Amino acid sequence: MDVATFLASSPLAFVLCALVLGLLVGSFLNVVIHRLPIMMQRDWRAQAREFLDLPSEQIATFNLVLPHSHCPQCNHQIRAWENIPLGSWLFLRGKCSSCRAPISKRYPFIELFCGVLSAYVAWHFGFSWQAGAMLVLTWGLLAMSMIDIDHQLLPDSIVLPLLWLGLIVNVSSLFAPLPDAVWGAVAGYLSLWAVYWLFKLVTGKEGMGYGDFKLLAMLGAWGGWQVLPLTILLSSVVGAVLGTVMLRMQKADSGTTIPFGPYLAIAGWVALLWGDQITSAYLQFARF
Repeated sequence: MDVATFLASSPLAFVLCALVLGLLVGSFLNVVIHRLPIMMQRDWRAQAREFLDLPSEQIATFNLVLPHSHCPQCNHQIRAWENIPLGSWLFLRGKCSSCRAPISKRYPFIELFCGVLSAYVAWHFGFSWQAGAMLVLTWGLLAMSMIDIDHQLLPDSIVLPLLWLGLIVNVSSLFAPLPDAVWGAVAGYLSLWAVYWLFKLVTGKEGMGYGDFKLLAMLGAWGGWQVLPLTILLSSVVGAVLGTVMLRMQKADSGTTIPFGPYLAIAGWVALLWGDQITSAYLQFARF
């Protein structure tokens, strides 16, 4: 019996494998979340210097691989046994093994959250192409959401490949028929683009960024145009509730900018997994 046959015949084994894979991917996502915005800023700076005809800067190599992970306080290079997802943080009690500086709790949280989401996707879809594709989308949504929270930025290097991947997987109608996926991408972009310009004409302010348009287009490419109404509704409700709570917890004023990308990502993920059930339940409730 090969591995694929074993995982297909054993749902529990598949879920556990997805959990472990999610923990490993979550560890890598921590690197992406931290380094990708810095890489983008360096690239923008280099482009600006080239446009202004200024001499290029000599800077050290910085990408998703180099330099190797190290403690920001003492520059202690993280060894393999110190980089085991979740386990190393618990074993080290959340502190650097060299200087004992605290390690942010966000790192193990993202690893655990990614693992749990991955396990749930595996349980929801079973051993299938849908599960594999949805795992990739889940990891991408998690990474871009955290980057948007930190920098109010949705990287094209994550959003656009996932948009094309959504169209590709739907060539075989994995989540939606291809025509619905194409129109979902178009409608997703244009709907928020229209809201953006209407808001700007009325208030003279920018209510959201172009990254949000691309993100909704990407979700439409995965689930078809049918997921867009529920995604927009859920993201608005979640954004209003969580945004209000966050503003009050941080004691910020109403003019504080709140990234909308994470709410779109949460709503789109929910709509892709439970969209039909939520819509059916709502229509049944509305009849009474």
